[in-house]
Amino acid sequence: MSSAAESRPPFPPFTAETAAQKVQAAEDAWNTRDPERVSLAYTPDTVWRNRAEFLIGRDEVKAFLKRKWDKELNYKLKKELWAFTANRIAVTFKYEWHDDSGQWYRSYGNELWEFADNGLMQRRIASINDMPILAEAREL
Repeated sequence: MSSAAESRPPFPPFTAETAAQKVQAAEDAWNTRDPERVSLAYTPDTVWRNRAEFLIGRDEVKAFLKRKWDKELNYKLKKELWAFTANRIAVTFKYEWHDDSGQWYRSYGNELWEFADNGLMQRRIASINDMPILAEAREL
């Protein structure tokens, strides 16, 4: 296992309790909208597919998250554990945000996560759909 700075408990293999802890930690981190903080949960060579975008490494993840939260204003996320195995977790999620014109959206999706032994995520595969909503229809 790497140094404490390069680890993120809980570690695989996951139980129902530790998988739920990972999901809550991810939700909490993403809701900070801090690309630096969020990126530290991923291995330095992490591999992502986010919609149709493919990213490799923390630097690409940080740049992606900065672009994302520059566009998706007042972002608020809710994740739910779907399934888990020894070092993998599947989640379903929704988040709400608005663009710079004030149009609100609810985005729905699923993520597949794979973790290294040190508890950092080494692979993330995300499928996401956006639905325009009225501001008064917000749930989060």
